[in-house]
Amino acid sequence: MKFTDTPIEGAVIIELEKHEDHRGYFARGFCKHEFKAQGLAHDIVQCNFSESRKKGTLRGMHYQVKPHQEVKMIRCIRGAIYDVIVDLRTDSPTYKKWFGLNLTDKHYKMLYAPKGVAHGFQTIEDKSVIFYMVTEFYNQEAEGGVRWNDPAFNIEWPLKVTEMSEKDRSFPDFKDTENEI
Repeated sequence: MKFTDTPIEGAVIIELEKHEDHRGYFARGFCKHEFKAQGLAHDIVQCNFSESRKKGTLRGMHYQVKPHQEVKMIRCIRGAIYDVIVDLRTDSPTYKKWFGLNLTDKHYKMLYAPKGVAHGFQTIEDKSVIFYMVTEFYNQEAEGGVRWNDPAFNIEWPLKVTEMSEKDRSFPDFKDTENEI
């Protein structure tokens, strides 16, 4: 695996290294030893799939509060998404900055999103599926979020939003003192 830093402190793009032959290919999507050597969280407790049927669907921006903060490793396994994280760590040099990248089933990249960031994505193809691994179990009481179009972040989404849950649409305006995670 190849690890490349992003503009958000602690967030990393991970490129899977394919080993190909006449049958197809093999690639590791996770290796506890390699993650540990990179100083990245490596205790995966849950793996999740998410399918969005329509291009333009937006999911996010989600996080879990302390002590249930989670690292997420996100990979698109069908279709294409625009994946976004927002740094909500008040002590981070990249506080309130956002970073986005395209993840598709045609390349072999995934995003490592550290604890303390909000995460969301928009589908840029119909029937897109993401697979993500997390380091904490989901806890409904620890669930939080920031709005996808909050002026505190000015995230530039690639498409007009076609689908979104009412919960994601109705997160309040971000306030530094109320959203520390």
